[in-house]
Amino acid sequence: MTKIALQMALLFVALVLIQVMCYKILLFGVAVPLVFIYLIMRLPVTWHMNITLTVAFVMGLIVDVFNNTPGMNALCCTLLAAFREPVFALFVPRENEMNNPIPCVDTLGFGAYLKYMSTLVVIFSSLIFLVQAFTLHNWPLTLMRIGASSALTIILLLALDSLVSTRREKRL
Repeated sequence: MTKIALQMALLFVALVLIQVMCYKILLFGVAVPLVFIYLIMRLPVTWHMNITLTVAFVMGLIVDVFNNTPGMNALCCTLLAAFREPVFALFVPRENEMNNPIPCVDTLGFGAYLKYMSTLVVIFSSLIFLVQAFTLHNWPLTLMRIGASSALTIILLLALDSLVSTRREKRL
C-alpha cells in the first residue's frame, strides 16, 4: 500500500505542475488541457471515499491557488471524485475480480477504460465550464469549450496512461 501511495504522491506533484504551467493554453480559443484530473481517475478503487475526496479537494485547491480561480477546481474535483465510483461500477461491474485496484488500460481493458475515462472527463469539463460561465447566455461557446476540452483531454490522458503504465511486455 505504501508503494501505491508513494506513486500517487509523485503523480500528484507532477500533474499539478503540468496543469499549472498549461492552464493558460487555449487551443483554437476553446480547448483547455485538463490533465490533472488523471490522478483522480487513477486512484485505487479500494481506497476509502474520504481519502479520495480529500485528495481531489486538495489537488483542486492547489490548482486554484496557482491559477487564481477561487474554488472552481476544488469544487469540480471534489464532485468528480464523488462521481468516480458510480461511473466505475457502471462500466466495470466485476470490481472483486481485479488483481490491481488501479483503474488503467491494463486492468480494465481499452474499451471499458475509454468509457470510464471519457465519462469522467466529460463530467469534469461540463462542471468546470458551467461553473466558469455561470450562465447559459452564450451556451454555444460553452458547449464548444466542453466538447473541445474533453476531446483534447481524452487524447492527452490516453497518451499519459501509456507513459505511466506499469505493464512490462516482451517485444520480439
